[in-house]
Amino acid sequence: MEEEEEGSPRGAAEVLLSGVFALAPALEVDYLLSLRSDAQLLMRRLDSPPSSPPARLPLSECIGCYASQSQGAAAAAFSLFCYPLLRKGWWDAREARRRVARTFRVSVSPEAEENRAVAETWARAIRELAAPRTPGLEGAIYGRLPQPCQVMVLLNPQSGSGQALHLFRTQVQPMLTEANIAFSMFITEKHNHAWELVREENLSRWDALVTMAGDGLLHEVINGLMERPDWQTASQKPLCILPAGSGNAVAASLNYYATKACLLKEDLLLSCTYFLCKGLHAPLDLVSLRTASGRRLFSFLSFSWGFVSDVDISSERYRKLGRARFTLGTLQHLTTFKVYKGRLSYLPVEDPNSASSPGEPSSLSGPRANRTAVCNRQSASPRPQQGSVLEDSLLVPFDQPVPKDWIAVPEEEFVSIVCIYQSHLGTDLILAPPAKLYDDAIHVFYLTAGVSRMAMIKFLMAMERGTHLALNCPYLHYVPVKAFRLEPSVPKGHMTVDGEVLACEAVQGQIHRRLCHIISGS
Repeated sequence: MEEEEEGSPRGAAEVLLSGVFALAPALEVDYLLSLRSDAQLLMRRLDSPPSSPPARLPLSECIGCYASQSQGAAAAAFSLFCYPLLRKGWWDAREARRRVARTFRVSVSPEAEENRAVAETWARAIRELAAPRTPGLEGAIYGRLPQPCQVMVLLNPQSGSGQALHLFRTQVQPMLTEANIAFSMFITEKHNHAWELVREENLSRWDALVTMAGDGLLHEVINGLMERPDWQTASQKPLCILPAGSGNAVAASLNYYATKACLLKEDLLLSCTYFLCKGLHAPLDLVSLRTASGRRLFSFLSFSWGFVSDVDISSERYRKLGRARFTLGTLQHLTTFKVYKGRLSYLPVEDPNSASSPGEPSSLSGPRANRTAVCNRQSASPRPQQGSVLEDSLLVPFDQPVPKDWIAVPEEEFVSIVCIYQSHLGTDLILAPPAKLYDDAIHVFYLTAGVSRMAMIKFLMAMERGTHLALNCPYLHYVPVKAFRLEPSVPKGHMTVDGEVLACEAVQGQIHRRLCHIISGS
């Protein structure tokens, strides 16, 4: 809550409703409430000095409001639930969302029906003002979940440190109740269980699909959707991720896009649950990946080979440690520091600045090769007709060389290659600060052989702040692309897609614009 400043521009807002109500549960203090057209609820204690400013609740951070009345009682009430960004404490200037709930008793008449009607009027008006405003960006299709709504929750109880079910019951479920969101829960029992469920289930019963786990469960859901005969329709069902894994890169990215803040653990979970309760969903790019052995996968986060993948997979044995497993895995692999041989080729974006936010660099260092090639083909085909297959128009079979407008990286010895489409590689690792949900780009980072262990440590430490590109490390290269092909010389090291292990072989992929929708905060 904040105090209203006298003489502020907000004073010009229209007062939609006003009334005097007692604050529950004590009912000892009466408040004059003023509901304004600028989505502010002003609250002035009647026993306060006339010169004192009223407190205010910004309803843009309200997730729900409802009226209630006890059986046989004349008085009614309305309750509202807000989750504003507040300072975490006097010792910590960072902000995180915190619950602020207020219940006001309505006793304006001896008649129960009249009191109930007044409470319903206030609750309805507050809900209308609290509804998120859909961003009006040209060409971007945003949407909002209906209210009330029903969601399908897929939860992996073994994810991360094994606390997903407990966190859902204690942290998530109360907020869903406040926001009038009903849910059907499915607890996964095996690998790819969610993949099978989503592929076969009748999804028309739900308004959104929610995963509570790490990034791997969302990977299963998306690939299950894309294997359905009605994938064009099914892929438009809004997705939501509630972080309960070790990495939680997508949840961290979504929070970063909305607030530019770095949140961890329960703070990040609360933020993503808040996004779900507000119900705004935005377009999401997907990358179609094809392997030399004939597999096709759809990826929403990243593909990697080398150091990053080795740390991710080898640290699985320390899953119970949560995100600390990655720190331990990194230290172990810095002692060996392997080099991987292969060929990397890519199709650059037409305008590098199109894959960046205004004022942000789009590239640190491209390969020392001809950079004059221009992409003159579309990055993605128009949405196919119902029943058809999504074509990868930028890719050619592996037995053919890449097209002439692609660029081949001259180096063939790498420490790590990461192709990422979101900002975060982990909860506190900002690998691609320019990335957006639907920027139509794959952000390719690769480290070539010769980089020292000390330079790697500096690189990883700077990644926590997203400042690693400013190090000007000659071995670190970054370029936004539309498509890529990676051909290992020998099947050495781990490959991962969205954190899931993939056999080491030739892989190529291309971006597809706005193929899905995901619950977001902006």
